[in-house]
Amino acid sequence: MIDYFSSDEYIAPECGDILISEPYLPDPNFERSVILLCEHNDEGSLGFVLNQPTEVKLTEVLEEANIKDSIVHIGGPVQKETLHFIHSLKSPLKNDVQINEGVYWGGDFNSLLSAVNLGVVEPNQVKFFIGYSGWSPGQLEEEIKAKSWIVCKKVTLDLVFNLESEQQWREVLVRMGGKFKMIANYPADPSLN
Repeated sequence: MIDYFSSDEYIAPECGDILISEPYLPDPNFERSVILLCEHNDEGSLGFVLNQPTEVKLTEVLEEANIKDSIVHIGGPVQKETLHFIHSLKSPLKNDVQINEGVYWGGDFNSLLSAVNLGVVEPNQVKFFIGYSGWSPGQLEEEIKAKSWIVCKKVTLDLVFNLESEQQWREVLVRMGGKFKMIANYPADPSLN
């Protein structure tokens, strides 16, 4: 692991934060991942990998969901048979959960489909995920202390919905500035360093 934190520096994660994997995290599920943390409490943590798109179009998973060119992302390695979504709709959906300014998790799926089919939802307002990333109680804190994750508190709609997936990991670090801007330039293969 790279020692980019001082030994006493620890940033506690909160719902709505972004987790950035350290540059050489050995887990292939999370290599250079950017995860939006949607739930974090005494029962554990849950989030979605923002930068792992698939080749699968949403209409291949749900024929009735007609969002032009919308693709499905891999949200994480847990329960890959489940479909989840986050959105930034101006009118929140019934039962959605606000996780950050203008960013919502879930909600009434039928209301979302109605809005989609009426053409009032733009592709960059909703992200769909197969599966999710999950941690048992205390596990995420331990991984952060072990320097597996960098916590980003500067979450914007642009970071969540508008960046190209292949640029997201680097761009989040660049926007954090300082030592993180330097980390953003680490090569994917450490032997090239």
